[in-house]
Formats: sequence, structure tokens, C-alpha cells
Amino acid sequence: MDETLLRSLTPSVLGILVRRGIDFAAAEDAVQDALVEAVRVWPSDPPRDPKGWLTTVAWRRFLDAARADAARRRREDLVDEEPAPGPARTVDDTLQLYFLCAHPSLTPSSAVALTLRAVGGLTTRQIAHAYLVPEATMAQRISRAKRTVSGLRFDRPGDVATVLRVLYLVFNEGYSGDVDLAAEAIRLTRQLAAAIDHPEVAGLLALMLLHHARRAARTAPDGSLVPLAEQDRSRWDTRSIAEGVEILQAALARDQLGEFQAQAAIAALHADAPTAEETDWVQIVEWYDELARLTDNPVVRLNRAVAVGAADGPRAGLAALAAVDDALPRYTAVAAYLHERDGDLARAARLYTEAAQQAPNLAERDHLTRQAARLNARGRR
Repeated sequence: MDETLLRSLTPSVLGILVRRGIDFAAAEDAVQDALVEAVRVWPSDPPRDPKGWLTTVAWRRFLDAARADAARRRREDLVDEEPAPGPARTVDDTLQLYFLCAHPSLTPSSAVALTLRAVGGLTTRQIAHAYLVPEATMAQRISRAKRTVSGLRFDRPGDVATVLRVLYLVFNEGYSGDVDLAAEAIRLTRQLAAAIDHPEVAGLLALMLLHHARRAARTAPDGSLVPLAEQDRSRWDTRSIAEGVEILQAALARDQLGEFQAQAAIAALHADAPTAEETDWVQIVEWYDELARLTDNPVVRLNRAVAVGAADGPRAGLAALAAVDDALPRYTAVAAYLHERDGDLARAARLYTEAAQQAPNLAERDHLTRQAARLNARGRR
């Protein structure tokens, strides 16, 4: 890498961007991003025209940042930090864009990536980080998705089931990721519920509200995760819980059960318990049985093993876990939890350490590492 060449080209590229009308500070940021990319790419793939390469990459970085900032400001104008109760008062074109991005010809992962990029305003780098894949891989995935839907018209959008899946995935990304999209997902699901009389749309809205109601209690002041059993339930949003339960009850009364209604029923049972000890785990297991019947999803069976362990004891939970694929994400963390409840602290500590190494994000890794340290400290006493 010729660092002297990079330094010599920087003023020229900066001047080109400023002459294009970019604010000097924004131009500086874009050029710095381009220099970082050059350090990464040039040793293996040196460009024929270094100045042109830097200018092009810097311009693209500026456009990415400008689009993301504009979309973020638009979201802030459209929605407050907490979702307002009741039906949506206005409808914009965002939900229509979701229908286009969620076309059935796309896989769910491609649909949510395209939605986050085209509608949510996230940069390709942010989406790649969320999916734990290289930026170039995510850029190719989004480009393929764009090509797939490029010839479609807004009057031929994707179906409701696909839109629900994408909204659900966007909500989960906003709920656990660095960029907060949870409230926006709730806002759009409210719009969909107001426009379409469908029990699964209502079920998804109820599920989102019930999960969002616990958000303030999910993390400690230092940012660490607080498990459900240890959360301060006085911090849960009772208004959102009441609304979610009301919506769910109306949906269940129509006797057209779907997976989002079943998930919402499980969330409602957690929300209804005054304390963790008073949770109706037997009913939760029954709802997981319904959910497994509806979806045949291995993650459902993993969560069911936890519920069985709480309802019938850790040995029963471990027996249920034995029927689950051990390659699933968080399998090892569940095994550690059940072995700890069964009294095998040494094995649980080893499994918590192993689970921490597999954790999908820093918060989970830190939480699992602390669990292992806690058990190891008990073992030394």
C-alpha cells in the first residue's frame, strides 16, 4: 500500500467533492471512508486510476450517508420513540414499499435486507453487520433482490403473509439491533391492521406490543441484558400490554389460529404473570405445541424445551432438548441453563463459556460470560 500516494490524492479528491456541492465536513467524512476502503482493497486489487477510484467510492459513501440521514429524519418525523395506542391516523407510502420489497419471489432474508436498505434507510454496512456477513456479500444480496423486483409494478405487490414475515423480522432487528426500527415496525403493522381485517395481522400487532412493553426492563443501566425472570416488572408498559391482550383476544375469538397469534399468546402469558414464579408454564408449553404444529420450526422446539424445563423440571427439559438439532443458535445456552437448574454447575459453566463464544452479539456474549463466571465462582467456594 502506497500511503504517500493516498496522502497526495486526498486534497484533490476532497476538492472534487466540494465542487460538486458537498459540505466540507461531509466531504471529509466521505473521503476518510474511501481511504479506509482503499487500505483494505488496494493491496490485493490495485486500481488502474487511483484518483478516480477514490472519488467514486467517496461519492458513494456520501450518498449512502445522505440517504440514511434523510430516512432517519423522516422516521423521526413519522413516529415518536414509543408507539401511540389506537389505530393509525394517516397512511403514507412506506407500507406500499414494504409490499414491493416483500415480493414472494424473494427469500425472507433477501426481502428484509432489501426493505432495511430501500425503506429503512440503513447502509449496506449496517445491514451486513446485523447479518454477520461481509459488506460485499450483503451488497450482492441486495443488488440481486433489486434486480428481481425492478420490473414489478406497485399494483402487483407481494402478498400479506410475506409482508407480515418481513415486518416481524424488521421488528426483531430493531428490537435487538443497534438501529431502532421496532417502533416503526409497530406503526406500519397498525396501518396494515387498519387496512386489512386479518387475524394474523392482529396477532402480529399484539405480539409486537407485548414484546415492546418489556423493552425498558430488558437492559440494566450498564447496558447488560436482564433475563426475563429477573426483570423489574414495574417497568413494563401496562398500557401496551393491555392493548396487546385486547387485540389478541379479539383475534383468537375468530378461531383462525396462526403462528403470530400463538406467539402472542405465549407473550401474553408472560406479561400476565405478576412474578416469574407465577408464570403459567403448563399453558405456555401447550401454546408451544400449537406453534410447533403450525410451523415445524426447530427454534420453536428449542424454546419449548425451556418451557418444559420450567413446567415439568429440568430433566424433562433436557429430554425435550435432546430431540432438537444441537447446531441451532442458542442451543448451547439453553443446555447450560437446564443443566444449571438440574444442579450440574460444572457442566453448566462449561456450556455457558461455549455459548458465549457462539453468541451473535456483544450483549449476549457478555451475559453468557458472566453466567459462566458466576458458576465458576460458586464452584471455588
